[in-house]
Amino acid sequence: MGRLKRLTFFSYPSCTSCRKTKKWLKTNQVSFDERHLFKETPTEGELKRILEFTTEGLDEVLATRSEAYKCLHVNIDEMLLSDVIQLLTKEPKLLRRPILIDGERLVVGHNEDALRNLVS
Repeated sequence: MGRLKRLTFFSYPSCTSCRKTKKWLKTNQVSFDERHLFKETPTEGELKRILEFTTEGLDEVLATRSEAYKCLHVNIDEMLLSDVIQLLTKEPKLLRRPILIDGERLVVGHNEDALRNLVS
């Protein structure tokens, strides 16, 4: 599987989907830079870049079933995008996991078909 772009893998160690994805990447000998989502939170610029590659916008990256999302006292749909991005940098638990991006394509969550497409 030949690739030119370096893959960034935002993960969280106790996340089952992250562990499955990491195992898949290693099994398929895919090089990646792993970043702990809560310790090395995506920057505002990185979040903007991630959102550029979504097909469903915020819905694709928001962990709407998470406790952090349920405890929000704001309506994200009514916020300016710049405010949402600031919120996500402060509250990375609101992001679905894992997030993989190579600068051209994005995969959110564990999806082996999407991973194969990402690394082909």
